[in-house]
Amino acid sequence: MSQIISNKTQLEEALNPYRRKGVSIGFVPTMGALHAGHASLMHAAKRETALLVLSIFVNPRQFNDSLDYETYPRTLSEDIACAETAGVDFIYLPQYDELFLEDSPASKVSLNGLDLPMEGASRPGHFRGVVEVVYALFNHVKPHRAFFGQKDFQQLAIIRAMVNSLSLSVSIVSCPTLREVDGLAMSSRNLRLTSIQRQTASVLYRALSLIRESWHNEPPLELIHKAKEMLRQSPLDLDYLFIVDPDTLLPVEIPQDSAVVCVAAYCGEVRLIDNMLLSAD
Repeated sequence: MSQIISNKTQLEEALNPYRRKGVSIGFVPTMGALHAGHASLMHAAKRETALLVLSIFVNPRQFNDSLDYETYPRTLSEDIACAETAGVDFIYLPQYDELFLEDSPASKVSLNGLDLPMEGASRPGHFRGVVEVVYALFNHVKPHRAFFGQKDFQQLAIIRAMVNSLSLSVSIVSCPTLREVDGLAMSSRNLRLTSIQRQTASVLYRALSLIRESWHNEPPLELIHKAKEMLRQSPLDLDYLFIVDPDTLLPVEIPQDSAVVCVAAYCGEVRLIDNMLLSAD
């Protein structure tokens, strides 16, 4: 059974004996509403580390929309059951006041412009809130390896930039996006979709797949045009769709060996994001 811990001191007391023995610690930070995608992160962490910590904290600092924060799914009892089934050793439920300190290095760390396009443009301040909470959680847990889903591709790039800028001793592990049968990326926000919206949302996957299937044969700008047209013919409200360099996140306008197509759209009031890697292979 997982041990539930709700403050930093308790966490340190629980983990320090393992640290002294050199036990490898894996960490999966989440905002709860756990699903099979989160479970895949936990399973990866169990394979690669000896001790697994999972955190659940809905971080208000990364929401630029108060309604989005208020309506974000909160399913703690189900989350605990999911974590226990996956073999999590410690479930950490941190306190806001212990996470956010005025002198946090994460509040000033350079993100090399990775936080400016796409999600950064649509959700000002979002990524600063992300790096602040992730830095704080790393400081509390002190993991050897931390596991993140590729679905949040821009977030993953920014966390890596933060780790490099602050020379943190944690390895960031990227895990593949898990999808529903119709291709929709698994997300906690999917719980807010009606049954009709849920069927509609799969157009995101079809638009990304259209680009991936023709990546070798057509110019990026033409592919973007076709995918946008597909989305315009659906009930979704497109926020952005870009093909970007995976390292710089700058737009790709001529073919190159590797790229990533990123999309965000509203399905009713629910904002969904997804991405797909593009390769010359």
